[in-house]
Amino acid sequence: MARPFQFTIAVAQINPRLGDVEANLDLYGQQMREARGLGADLVVFPELSLSGYFLKDMVSTVAVRLDSAEVTQLKRLSRGRSLVAGIVEETDDFTFYNSAVYFEDGNLLHVHRKVYLPTYGLFDEGRYFARGDRIRAFDTRLGRSGMLICEDMWHPSSVYLAALDRALFVYCPSTSPLRGISDDQEKDNNARYWEMINSMYAQTFSIFLVHANRVGFEDGVGFWGGSEILDPSGNRLAKAKYYEADLIAAEINLKAARRQRVASPLLRDEDIDLTINELLRIRGREVDGESRQAKSAAAITRKSRTAARAMRGGRRRRAT
Repeated sequence: MARPFQFTIAVAQINPRLGDVEANLDLYGQQMREARGLGADLVVFPELSLSGYFLKDMVSTVAVRLDSAEVTQLKRLSRGRSLVAGIVEETDDFTFYNSAVYFEDGNLLHVHRKVYLPTYGLFDEGRYFARGDRIRAFDTRLGRSGMLICEDMWHPSSVYLAALDRALFVYCPSTSPLRGISDDQEKDNNARYWEMINSMYAQTFSIFLVHANRVGFEDGVGFWGGSEILDPSGNRLAKAKYYEADLIAAEINLKAARRQRVASPLLRDEDIDLTINELLRIRGREVDGESRQAKSAAAITRKSRTAARAMRGGRRRRAT
């Protein structure tokens, strides 16, 4: 099937119910029906929007396997279009991941497991989830794509890897909380930072970037929304409301990516071998440093043992 040059992407900025997968599946269905009215070919939902975010010990009770009835229902919702869902994924060995799943026309196409699990401030994901160990672009009927989840985007190497793997689209389901807001500000500090890096990434890597954030409150923590769809020049094609549920859509024209990559061929000129060689050098330096520390510690231990033997020998001689 030939790839369309124009199509519509939507973001469902929702307020999921914590721990209630059934209610959230109904919300997914409602949003998919509304998005159909906007002509959406793809609908992107926020991080962990099938379960809610601050799950803590509920992780194992709301987790779904990729062959579960819940995932089958998500497949049905994607018939005739595409869908990105945020789930707690359970594997055959009973490991739990914070995952984004891409569905296309009733099929499960790709799974991304969150690589960077925040464990600072109000976050404690590393306690409940296993880390993903790969970032891979994948082919879709709309174009080659990559998925990253919230904190993944705060590590520039993640977007860099997706772009080098020829992703034309990067989808980022997110659960970003409010931080540093005052009465005279329309948006909080977290929103300003996200909007800055989203625009920078889109323009630097000449990609369409879709950030799907959530709204609502959990455990007294608020989420700011402000989801957005950006073109490869960093321009905002659609912007959701702050602090309120919303459904946005934007028409995508692949000619925008062509224009940006002709005008600014940064990806074409990227020297991957240089990057790999320098990373290997840096990693080797760290290994060498650890080796030197280990050798130093071993030398200290040997000196301590020698001194201890000498002391024991001296005591024996005095005793005789």
